Parts: sequence; C-alpha cells; structure tokens
Amino acid sequence: MRASTLFLALTLALPRPAAAAGARPPEMARIAGGTYTPLFANGRREVAVRGFALDRHAVTRADFLAFVAAGPQWRRTRVRRAFADAGYLGAWAGDLSAGSAAEARRPVTQVSWFAARAYCAWRGKRLPTTDEWEYAARASETARDASRDPRFVARLLAMYTSREGRRGAVESTFRNAWGVWDLHGLVWEWTDDFNGTLVSGDSRATGGRDHQLFCAAGVIGATDPGNYPAFLRYGYRAALEGRTVGEGLGFRCAQDL
Repeated sequence: MRASTLFLALTLALPRPAAAAGARPPEMARIAGGTYTPLFANGRREVAVRGFALDRHAVTRADFLAFVAAGPQWRRTRVRRAFADAGYLGAWAGDLSAGSAAEARRPVTQVSWFAARAYCAWRGKRLPTTDEWEYAARASETARDASRDPRFVARLLAMYTSREGRRGAVESTFRNAWGVWDLHGLVWEWTDDFNGTLVSGDSRATGGRDHQLFCAAGVIGATDPGNYPAFLRYGYRAALEGRTVGEGLGFRCAQDL
C-alpha cells in the first residue's frame, strides 16, 4: 500500500470528536481576506488570501493527548516510521502521558507533518497554508500588517534568537490584532505546503530535495531582503521533511469560512 493511501486510511479511520461539525468554533479567530506580498514571490507581486479561521492557540499537549487516545495508530510506540521520525513525542513519559498540568498547556512538539495533518483532519480542520500563516503572522498587537514596521521586525528577530518564551505555555508571547496568540517566539509551526517555496521536489513523499541549489538565489529574489525573521521562517521550513520532528516544532489548525 502506498504511503499516501495508508495515511488517508489511518486518518479516515479515526473517530471524530463531537465538536468537529458545525460553524467556526470559538477557539478559532476569523481572519479577513486580503492580499500580501510573500518573501519569495516566485513571479507573483501580491497573493490573494481568502478569509479563513485560525486557531487562537497552538495545539497543546492536552489537545494532542485526546487525539492519540482516540487514535492508537498515532501513539509514540505505534506510529509508523513512514509518518514520523524516531523522536516523535519523545518528551512524553509514555503513550498517554503528556506530563504535568503545566506541561499539558504547552504546545505539543516533536510531531511530524503527517501527525499534525491527521490531528487537524480529526478536528474537522486542516493545516494553514504558508500564505495563510504568513498573512496572519504579519500582525502586531495593534496593526494587522506590521511587516514593514522596523520595530516589529526587530522585535521578532530578538524573539527568534532568544529562548525566552520557548517551552512555555500558550499565551506566553503576544496576542495579535486578529486575536491569535504566539505566532512568533513560542514554537515553529507546520504549514500544509511547508516546503513549497524553496524546494522543487516533494520531501513529504519522496525525500528528494534540492533546496540548497536555490538558497543563495532565493535571497537575491526576495521581496524584502531586510526581513530577517521571514528568512529564518522560510529557511527552517525548507529544511523539513514530512517525517521530521523537533523539540521546537508544533502546529495549529485552520478552517475555511
């Protein structure tokens, strides 16, 4: 059985929580549609982003515990290596031991793209696209687009290069103008098309990547060469594979409106 077919079968087999159906859940913020200029335009000047809903918080260990309780195939000792590297949920004491009450409020990390995608599907949601994530993440506490504000950009760079806030609970950094917490400075986050900008092969399925061929040229073609935080985000995503798990890598979910 092909890996993609097996992944779909495992996802569809999960019993859905009762809250999965219906309108936008209260834990999600409404992000109005608009346009933005991505760091790597790839021939596009502006990208249109349709309105969508985004989780106000990163998925926590407690959230993910409910998922693995419902789906044993996503537990640490049961997950297939095709879908997660060996460090999957490595900080947990056991398959169903997400830690203390304080640890349960931390973003779940050491989860692969496959597991993150399956979780969102289980919740009746999906991973945000990179365009959606970047569009929402431009916001400061007071402005929906602070991407050209030098103070905001410098603040993000300081957060990225500091460990302050990392490993903390959700709501450790700031709530932006959309009502979304911790898009910066707490954990890196999976997007649905995480390697679509600098990678020509699809590492989620094949492991065939040649992004190193494009890194230098990508800097030259960037729309904002001074936006170092954005370079860090795109560079981090480009180094990932679908099975990758990392101590500082989590996710949140999105939903169409």
